[in-house]
Amino acid sequence: MNKNNIIFSCSNCNAQFQKWIGRCLECGKWGTIEKAQANTQKNLNIENEYDAIKTTTLDEIQGKNFKRLKTGVEELDRVLGGGLVPGSLILLGGEPGVGKSTLALQLAALLPNALYLSGEESIEQIKLRAERLALKSPTLQLANTTNIENIIATIQKNPSLAIIDSVQTVSSSEAEGEAGNITQIRACTTKLMALAKTTGAVIVLIGQVTKDGAVAGPKTLEHLVDVVLYLEGDKYHQYRILRAAKNRFGSTDEIGVFNMMEHGLVEVKNPSAAFLSGREDTVPGSVVTCLVEGSRPVLVEIQALVTKTNFGYPQRRASGFDLNRLQVLIGVLGKRAGLPLDSYDVFLNVVGGIVAEEPAADLAVILALASALQNKTLPKNIAAFGEVGLGGEVRAVGQIRKRLEEIKKMGFEFAVTPSLKETDKITGLKIAPIKNVKEVVEKIIK
Repeated sequence: MNKNNIIFSCSNCNAQFQKWIGRCLECGKWGTIEKAQANTQKNLNIENEYDAIKTTTLDEIQGKNFKRLKTGVEELDRVLGGGLVPGSLILLGGEPGVGKSTLALQLAALLPNALYLSGEESIEQIKLRAERLALKSPTLQLANTTNIENIIATIQKNPSLAIIDSVQTVSSSEAEGEAGNITQIRACTTKLMALAKTTGAVIVLIGQVTKDGAVAGPKTLEHLVDVVLYLEGDKYHQYRILRAAKNRFGSTDEIGVFNMMEHGLVEVKNPSAAFLSGREDTVPGSVVTCLVEGSRPVLVEIQALVTKTNFGYPQRRASGFDLNRLQVLIGVLGKRAGLPLDSYDVFLNVVGGIVAEEPAADLAVILALASALQNKTLPKNIAAFGEVGLGGEVRAVGQIRKRLEEIKKMGFEFAVTPSLKETDKITGLKIAPIKNVKEVVEKIIK
């Protein structure tokens, strides 16, 4: 072996190094660095030995209307863009215990001739879970295996849906390393993608989320599949949010809302009513805002608690809202509205476990902070939305009319908003247009 061609490669993640080291710098494994021969051969032949591929124009291609497979769960179909597309490879990810396997088993029980392959549970354990969820499906096929070649041979029998739980447990005899490493995951996913395209079967992979928030390790797996779904939530909240981080057959803006019940995940067809349930007597710091998730407006309650700092630097805590954005709004409220919070602890919470990411929640946060600081209770039938700039101005947001219609639909009488056009206004809903945060304090709070 030529010394100039010697490299050292990690058997777990295939990372390459110029000299031997005890621990891989990429994956952190010990004792996985092995000596290998570097491939330095270069093709110096400038003549092309291959035939040119045939190309075609868009006009020459005859479009095919793929008939989507309806799951019967409206929230899931909404996120998928209308249903399952034949020949698609779907990755379902989420934190451990969030309900991925529950949702997958419920989906498999709804569709005829479905196949559920598990590498984590025995078929007896799956049956116990199905009995707990009160699922009955005479055509659902179960199996326990971790070999990808056996899985492929089974899926070639053309089931309508094949679910593999989970992708970290399967391995291929043609790839190096143990199950769950990057090489095995990439090899198995590539095989399954080719299988889905050739057979037309819908294949769903369940992937665990690592500590850094990635599915099955690096993001390379997400680039290999057609659809990436994330099931968000935690065991302390009853609601689960299903999002599409990638969808080749639909939008990535839609969300599906589910309620974790005793018999599994139940779809929530009216999320606004669900997130506002239990909201009775209002207290200082409680404000309702309207978020838009895809094409769906959702009303959520934002709660703020402002208390005097007893010692040291004031605390800022946020649940369901970006902490850095909260720091900015606190600064704007102090500088532009004359309500300094330098000596107060601030705690902010978005009720229901949903994450308020869009800027439309800024005005409601400002209202909640000002209300909590001055201990003023806002009317129960008022909602607010709008983006707040660094100059204290309240800016318009998208889909205003849709937000106002949802606010009126849920029985609210007043809406605190940016300046509206006449075409955006809704009959029967009183509008309080706000130009800046100073007006918020002077007109709404005081």
